[in-house]
Amino acid sequence: MARLLQATPKFHPSEWDIANKMQCASTESQKSRSERMIVESRRLLDEIEKTTQKTRSDANKKIEQRREEIKFWKQELDNKLEQIVHETEVLLTFRTRLEKSLESCKEPLIIAQKCLLNRQRRAGIDLVHDEVEQELVKEAEVLQGVIALLGRTLEQTNEQIRLNRSAKYNLEMDLKDKFTALMIDDYCASLTNNTPDIRYADNAVKIEGNFVSPEDWIDFSNINVEKADKQRNNSLALRALIDGILSQTANDMRKQCEIVNDAFRNRVKEVKDAKHKLETLLATVMDETASQEKNIAALKKAITDKEGPVKVAQTRLEARSHRPNVELCYDTVQYKLISEVQEITKNIQRQDTLAQAETELKGLNRRQLSLEEEIQVKENTLYIDEVLCMQMRESVYINNF
Repeated sequence: MARLLQATPKFHPSEWDIANKMQCASTESQKSRSERMIVESRRLLDEIEKTTQKTRSDANKKIEQRREEIKFWKQELDNKLEQIVHETEVLLTFRTRLEKSLESCKEPLIIAQKCLLNRQRRAGIDLVHDEVEQELVKEAEVLQGVIALLGRTLEQTNEQIRLNRSAKYNLEMDLKDKFTALMIDDYCASLTNNTPDIRYADNAVKIEGNFVSPEDWIDFSNINVEKADKQRNNSLALRALIDGILSQTANDMRKQCEIVNDAFRNRVKEVKDAKHKLETLLATVMDETASQEKNIAALKKAITDKEGPVKVAQTRLEARSHRPNVELCYDTVQYKLISEVQEITKNIQRQDTLAQAETELKGLNRRQLSLEEEIQVKENTLYIDEVLCMQMRESVYINNF
């Protein structure tokens, strides 16, 4: 009990004084460290604020620069898209011209082939491989060549239109992405510390595998622009080619058509001249036939007219042959009668020209028939060339498309 009531040890005043001094020193030291920390914290906060503001400013500048880059390429793509769209529309009109030109070639070709077929119906000597037929064959070849050329050019045009549309599609997709990217960067540029919908985002700084480098980004749009320029230039060159082809083919067809028409006109004139000559010859032959018929009639009449004198002379001679005895004398009467019979007989025998005349008449009749047949041949040729072919060719008109 005595131990429990034993007083605690007491410190010396000097110890108390030292303890107080140590407390003051420790407190002052802690206060100094705290003050230095406050100063350092304020400096650090100022530095962080400045760094943050600088970083934010730099980020804002980068975003603005990026927006300007996107706007630049978006404008480039817009321009190229407008150009390729316009070029494609113009090329479509050229395709229409090609299609109309190709369609317009069919009728002239059909007419040329019909003319060749109709002219196979010419008869006799008129079935000749003349200049008209040569030029018709050439015209058909020209038209077939033009149709083949226009067909190939039309295929080339369709392919170029497809390439233009492909370039247009790439530009549109790129523009769509640029528009989206610009909208996103516009949104980013509008964000501030006081924007309501700002938030923490997990893994925001993670770079995914589908990110591309700025160089690849530029190359992508640049390639689309270059492709569009290339297809536009190809389209321009193709349009110039189409213009030249349409002009040249129209000139070739028109020139050959006129050559064929001239050949037809010349041939019709030649056939008409030949027909006129044949008709003149026919008239001459018919006149000669009439003259020969009159001559034969005169010869026959002359022969008939000599029958009486011959009979009289021969009857006299026969009667005087019955004179009796010495009266059967070869007197001058007898001599004259014999001479008369011989002379008349000789003259009758000279009328063998009748047979020759009849032979000539048959020859004239054959010649008349031949001329009439040849005139019919010429009439048939004229009908084919002048009526069937030339009138059919009046509908041929070569347009410049």
